[in-house]
Formats: sequence, C-alpha cells, structure tokens
Amino acid sequence: MTTKTALAAAVLATSLAAALSFTANPAAAQGSDKEKCYGVALKGQNDCAAGPGTTCAGTSKTDYQGNAWKYVAKGTCTTMTTPKGNGSLTAKSS
Repeated sequence: MTTKTALAAAVLATSLAAALSFTANPAAAQGSDKEKCYGVALKGQNDCAAGPGTTCAGTSKTDYQGNAWKYVAKGTCTTMTTPKGNGSLTAKSS
C-alpha cells in the first residue's frame, strides 16, 4: 500500500467514524446548549422522531406535529407558542 493510498484510507475511515457518531448520538453533535422540543416544527422541518410510519429528519406530516421534535436553544422550548399550544420537552399527541 502506498503512502498516498494509506492516507486516503485513513481520511475515509475518520470521516465514516464521524458520520456514524453523529447518527448514533445527534444530541451530542448539537452541543449542550440545545434541547429537543416537541410540537414546534413546521411540516417536513423536524430534526427527528416524527412517529410511526416516518424515519427521521424532515418527515413530519403536519405543522406542529406533537411527536416530532426540533433542536432549540436550551430553556426556550416550553415558552415557544404555536397555534397548537406551547412546545414540550416530551412527545405529545398531535
């Protein structure tokens, strides 16, 4: 294996490890200044967890879907007001 090939393999392995780390723990990637806030995302703009039949980010079916969350600044979630009520730190019925 040449030095150039070894370097390319190392870069690829590092990139893959970083991507897997983010997927496994997206909250850590966001930092401790953010928190998950349910019921505040617009349709298709959630960060993750949009209930049964959906996969993850961008899959909420309605505005302010109660089981879909978005990262927001820590301490602001429950004071956010939507047409369906305030944001919640836990999933709520839609």
